[in-house]
Amino acid sequence: MAKMKAVVLSAKWDPKKDFRLGPKDVEGKLTYLGSQVWRNPTLKIEEKEIPEIGPTEVLIKVKACGICGSDVHMAQPDDEGYILYPGLTAFPCTLGHEFSGVVVKAGKEALNKRTGLRYKEGEAVTSEEMLWCGSCRPCADGYPNHCERLQELGFTCDGAFADYVKVDARYVWSLEELRGVYSDEEIFLAGSLVEPTSVAYNAVIERGGGIRPGDNVVILGGGPIGLAAVAILKRAGAAKVILSEPSEPRANMGKKMGADYTINPLKENFTEKVLEITEGVGAKLYLEATGLPDKVFPDIEQTIWQGKQINSTVVIVARSAKKIPVTGEVFQVRRASIVGSQGHSGHGTFPRVISSMASGMNMIPLITKKISLEEVPENIIMLQTNRQECKITAVLE
Repeated sequence: MAKMKAVVLSAKWDPKKDFRLGPKDVEGKLTYLGSQVWRNPTLKIEEKEIPEIGPTEVLIKVKACGICGSDVHMAQPDDEGYILYPGLTAFPCTLGHEFSGVVVKAGKEALNKRTGLRYKEGEAVTSEEMLWCGSCRPCADGYPNHCERLQELGFTCDGAFADYVKVDARYVWSLEELRGVYSDEEIFLAGSLVEPTSVAYNAVIERGGGIRPGDNVVILGGGPIGLAAVAILKRAGAAKVILSEPSEPRANMGKKMGADYTINPLKENFTEKVLEITEGVGAKLYLEATGLPDKVFPDIEQTIWQGKQINSTVVIVARSAKKIPVTGEVFQVRRASIVGSQGHSGHGTFPRVISSMASGMNMIPLITKKISLEEVPENIIMLQTNRQECKITAVLE
């Protein structure tokens, strides 16, 4: 059979002493608590067979795939050798879930959701990474990102840091709407950013409840998710978009994406600056996108307590196993809420993000470095200690 190159992550199943196999875990293969089980991760370029597709599946020639923070944390060991990523994982697995490409083969029942017709060869597409079953209770309730049988592209099944990837058509979305707005190369760069932008959209619009035009918002953390949230909330009509980010390059990127103000929390008092910028009001929405909730929650809480804004919402989107210090009295008196946000599936996040891109929300500036597929492992390792780049994207021929 024909072969292709793929970036494969392997690790040893070596549970910590207090780990207990959950009802949805599979001994030696899959767990919902990755950082409790997987040890000594290794990354390699391997030769694999080009996937064969079924009647409802699409074979996609990958054109662009971005490195996500989760890719970095799955490959990054702690002092004991356990991976940092705390979530659903099954190894060995081809990494990569922020991608776009062209259809090279489509099954007879692989239908495009926009047209109702079978996907065409050469069609530009992207895909959700959360592979939901559609028949469990969370799926039936409209929350497929909390599917009881969830699989994830690039986490539990082979992803898109490869020449080809196969995906069931129900997770695939056409990018043809972007033609005429972006060049041929730009379509695939933009398409590779649909997934992380959808994570931000789900966090601030769906889980956070959105905002009214004129509200103030604060994004903590200038990684790709936080920066995508900047663009989404400014487009949604936020009066003052404030980005808290200590890295100067990422803070500058935030301004490019629509932030009105930036704060360096290592050099400035977070609460004082937010209240100064908002004239004592505070913010309607706070997005925790740092992955350091133990560090940033006291500042968020203090700002909610001292500000005039009632009914603030704090959305947790960054993955972390850290405990969050919270004073219930503050959230009771200020009528504030804390909500968690996982992934992107459901509520039409993908098509809405694609349409927003087609109508002027340009996310491509987030990509600050382009690499080849062969350079993916070394760049994932580099990102463990060097976060100067915003989004590193592999571009394939």
